[in-house]
Amino acid sequence: MQAQSTSQFKPCLIIPVFNHEHAIGAVLAALSQYETHCILVDDGSSAHCAEVLAQLQNQNAAWVSLCRHSENRGKGAAVLTGFAAAQAQGFSHALQIDADGQHCVADIPRFLASAQAHPDALIAGYPLYDESVPALRLYARYLTHVWVWINTLSFAIKDSMCGFRVYPLAPVMQLMASHQMGLRMNFDTDIIVRLYWQGVNVVNLGTRVGYPADGVSHFRVWRDNALITLMHTRLFFGMLLRLPRLLARQRSSESN
Repeated sequence: MQAQSTSQFKPCLIIPVFNHEHAIGAVLAALSQYETHCILVDDGSSAHCAEVLAQLQNQNAAWVSLCRHSENRGKGAAVLTGFAAAQAQGFSHALQIDADGQHCVADIPRFLASAQAHPDALIAGYPLYDESVPALRLYARYLTHVWVWINTLSFAIKDSMCGFRVYPLAPVMQLMASHQMGLRMNFDTDIIVRLYWQGVNVVNLGTRVGYPADGVSHFRVWRDNALITLMHTRLFFGMLLRLPRLLARQRSSESN
């Protein structure tokens, strides 16, 4: 994989939006201080949310652009659309952040600084929860952690489900061209494991995550759990195919 020079570092923000009209205005207001271009991706939201997004884009046209899906395709599909838009606009890296206000905007400079220092790595947030986190969600995610450690033969990925991360776009676009990734709540785990398989290193940074009392969850228990189960199954068999290479990478890591 060709290394990217730090002189080429040109980051943007990507926010997938689906009916977050009550939160997205405050999120954009908090982001405005960082003078970083933001790509909003409307994932088939309601007419009211679409109107709010159009108004916000018009009010912040100097640093906000807007992509739209005519129908809801899923969080992953929205982020992938954002990646394609980011590449077309000449950005080298994309920081993904959620639209509901649960991520710590104040951590953006720290994440971008780490991405600039490690331009070929994926900068992955791992959550530092406050008391608002639902206990069931906290415990359930550990099952995914175990599967990710199995499917990478490594503890390199501290948390695969946190959507606050900085992607180097070059390897992401290579992956998008060769693999169909999860398009809904299975996206964050699917792409980070596949990028790790592709040789991308992961830098883990802690970040505070909260769950607003008026937050909107789009997790659909039966559909999304089924998709996540299928994803882990596919990744497991993909790991078996890559076993020699993953073991060699692990041995090399241990010897350094």
